[in-house]
Amino acid sequence: MTESPLTIEIPSDSTNLILVEEFINQVAFEFKITEDRLPGLLLAVTEATTNAIIHANKKDKSKKVRISAKPESGNLFIIVKDEGKGFDPAAIPDPTAPENLLKDSGRGLYLMRIYSDELSYNQTPTGTETILRIKLNE
Repeated sequence: MTESPLTIEIPSDSTNLILVEEFINQVAFEFKITEDRLPGLLLAVTEATTNAIIHANKKDKSKKVRISAKPESGNLFIIVKDEGKGFDPAAIPDPTAPENLLKDSGRGLYLMRIYSDELSYNQTPTGTETILRIKLNE
């Protein structure tokens, strides 16, 4: 039997990122994420949420971002769902390429990949799900 996910839903407003941080702290406590992994988890989830707010939902406060965290088979799956039209992750420029090193933005997907054990996307008719998989008990 799997546990019910913890969830939070926020309007697409960057001032709500503090609520996301509080939620991730609760998730970390609930699922015993070690202190050394918490900063990376916070960074990955806030990057995913920021992308959902700015790029997917276009800062439209009437659109929501829903974040859920659910353990399954020794992993914690965190899903950040927006109400946008989706994107092609392969079309995002590599932030480590020399021509992109000095740019002010464009590192979100890279950071999510670094601080999660797996990063994937699920395009749905109502928005994109950014799925972060974190191994538990490491």
